[in-house]
Amino acid sequence: MSQWQNLRELDTVYQQRVSDLYNRDEFPMDVRHYLAHWIEGQDWERASREPSLAVLLFQVLLENLDNQFSRFAQDRESFLLQRNFRRYKQNFQMYQEEPYNLAVIIHWFLTKEKEILNDADLAQKVQTLQVQPAPMEMESQRKIEKKVKELKQKAEVMEHYIRCLEEQQDEFDFKYQTNKMDSGPAEEKNVQDQVLQKMLNALDKSRRKFLADVSTMMSSANCLCSLLVDEELVDWKRRQQISCIGAPDDTSLEQLERWFTQTIECMFQLLKFLQKLDELGGKMTYINDPISAQKTPLKEESEGLLTRLLKSAFVVESQPTISQGRGPLMLRTNSQFSVKVRFLYKVPELNHFMKVNVFIEKAAAKLKGFRRFNVLGTISKALNMTESLNGGMVADFRHLTLKDQKVGSGGKGISDLLLSVTEELHKIHFETQFDYQGLSVSLETSSLPFVVISNSSQQQSAWASVLWFNMLCSDPKNLNFFESSPVATWAQFGEMLSWQFVSCGNRGLDSDQLETLAIKLFDKQSSYDNCTISWARFSKENIPGTNFSLWVWLDGVLNLVKTYLSDLWSDGSIMGFVSKGKEKVLLKKKQHGTFLLRFSESIRDGGITFSWVEYSNNGTPNVRAVQPFTGTDLKQIALPNIIRNFQIMQAENIPVNPLCYLYPNTHKDQAFGKYYSEETGDEIPYLKYLRTKLVFVSEEKGCTNSREEPVSDPQLSDSPCSEVDSDDMPPPSENSPMFSSFSNNADLVNSILEDNLSSVAETVSHFSSSFLQDPPPQINVEDLFPEALSPDTDDNDALRNFLNGPNMLNEVNSRFLQDEQGFFLDHFVEEIGYSLSNPLTP
Repeated sequence: MSQWQNLRELDTVYQQRVSDLYNRDEFPMDVRHYLAHWIEGQDWERASREPSLAVLLFQVLLENLDNQFSRFAQDRESFLLQRNFRRYKQNFQMYQEEPYNLAVIIHWFLTKEKEILNDADLAQKVQTLQVQPAPMEMESQRKIEKKVKELKQKAEVMEHYIRCLEEQQDEFDFKYQTNKMDSGPAEEKNVQDQVLQKMLNALDKSRRKFLADVSTMMSSANCLCSLLVDEELVDWKRRQQISCIGAPDDTSLEQLERWFTQTIECMFQLLKFLQKLDELGGKMTYINDPISAQKTPLKEESEGLLTRLLKSAFVVESQPTISQGRGPLMLRTNSQFSVKVRFLYKVPELNHFMKVNVFIEKAAAKLKGFRRFNVLGTISKALNMTESLNGGMVADFRHLTLKDQKVGSGGKGISDLLLSVTEELHKIHFETQFDYQGLSVSLETSSLPFVVISNSSQQQSAWASVLWFNMLCSDPKNLNFFESSPVATWAQFGEMLSWQFVSCGNRGLDSDQLETLAIKLFDKQSSYDNCTISWARFSKENIPGTNFSLWVWLDGVLNLVKTYLSDLWSDGSIMGFVSKGKEKVLLKKKQHGTFLLRFSESIRDGGITFSWVEYSNNGTPNVRAVQPFTGTDLKQIALPNIIRNFQIMQAENIPVNPLCYLYPNTHKDQAFGKYYSEETGDEIPYLKYLRTKLVFVSEEKGCTNSREEPVSDPQLSDSPCSEVDSDDMPPPSENSPMFSSFSNNADLVNSILEDNLSSVAETVSHFSSSFLQDPPPQINVEDLFPEALSPDTDDNDALRNFLNGPNMLNEVNSRFLQDEQGFFLDHFVEEIGYSLSNPLTP
């Protein structure tokens, strides 16, 4: 579905945002709508940098407008649209000389559309997690809005008041000068002096009142500054920090930017008022003039407050991220990463004037044993509005690289190594200079601490460090965090895990799933509020009875969900974390054929299995399970298709699918039907010439096996599945049910080897005509198998060579050609054996 179509299907509130976005002249909504497919198919970002591509796209755009105009001309009811498209083309002509500017505009609109879609998706995730904005949060926002509005109103009133004060002083000054030049009678002069004294008293009162209003405004600004800097900005930074590890929080800066901009503008107005007051005092002063006594401390206080706001307004909008990494804050040496800074005071006069410099934080380099890095790439860039087009002052560093800095001749000594490389924390630092309206302020900010790896094998442990730090530490200066890492409460840990599943599958963990994990970690308890988990237990110590840690297991499950199960996890089809005991309790209360899906606890890289209930003749419920499916299996066949085609053998070798209802009582076709696909042997390299469908047939000990069956051939199996917990079984070859071997049927093999060679030839003929896609018009068996049909060749040896040879299939995976006990040999022997007794019809 196109991006534009997705926008049109959003809720009303987001539709309004789309309307507001296109409520401008740069890029009409009509053009976006009627040329949506073509517009979304072009690389506008590259066109904004490459003039030649911009010229080409500009010309094609004009042609598309002409074509659309012609279509409207054929429809009388489209008269207005026809007229509008003529006007749109005329307006676009202004970009004839610099078409890349139009490319910049279109790219910006498409980016804004994606932001709206992301916000809508985030809202859906929040709703899924049942996370509602806290009443206190909404109250604080209303409080700030009210204070900002009051501050602006005070500034407007004071602006009017300062003009009145200036007029009042001018009037007094005029009468005072006139009275000095007047040489009239003394009595008249005394009257005029009394009038001037009253005017001076009124002027002094006005000055004192204005200064009092300035102090009041300063107090309001101080209160607002505390709310913005000490509360809202701190909350935003924390939301941004936990969003880096998957929290579905709003990290947009538009609201904060608006508040900061309005507050800073009010403070600059206040400075102008004080400057004007200083000018008035310079023109006229008198004994006990309040301006002389109060202007200096008021100016210092206002400049200090303004400086604090400006310093706080320089933030890192997007934390350091590599393009194909696990997530933010995990960088790799010699790999490009991006990071974006933003100045929350929108001031068009400084567009392209504030130069931002970037360098590695020096504090980490001073820590014992820590590696040192140099930042390479474009390390200096100006804050500008062209990269956002919404008025934001942004510097987007897209092509930075970290390179190891060699220390001395030997680099980093082993004796100095206190922490592993994935426990080292580093930061990127940014600096710029603000010079505006006589105020000069040095601005600086830093990224959140990140981990630097040198190869992909370190990603798993590095991401564990990123999760642990950002879950527990809100102090970005604590680069020694892992020297004495604190423990995490169960509430913190469970919430962090839930975020990971939101990131991978758009759904967090519910209370039952969290309780299952809590029991696994802490055993059954009435409350887990006081339970804690340490860094070592999370990432270093092996789970009892396994050779991998808790994080390695959870990460394997997360990767399985993200790669193969995201849709099923998102729609709630996977119960996921449920103990074996609870699994049996749940299923034994349900109807025959009810099954559930849960994650394996014994597979390092993640596995998923299903268990179902069936009833014996006396009504006793039995819960059965299959060997877990790994990513290797799901890469070949999607889980819904496995569930759809899974079969067990019952009495008299009748294949039956025991899976009927997804727990609690949803028919499997209703739950998984939309995910079904018709997979055939074409998807499997070693079967691409066979007309097959893939069916899973279960045998003893709960194993599942992949059967390649002819479309017209019934499924075969050795024995039905027995009641067993899949996680209690020893892992098969490759840890995969797809590669578990059939039990060797010796009698069947011997019957084939003892059979007449002519029967073998006949079987091969039937096999070829039934299984080959588009077989050659004439097949000579002697040409295909000259050695097998040679009179000098032993029959049994010939057949064995034929079965073990690559003659019949192209690109056979050597993993399946192990020996006579192997996967492919058993399968093929069974197919041939079945063909001997039940020859296939060509």
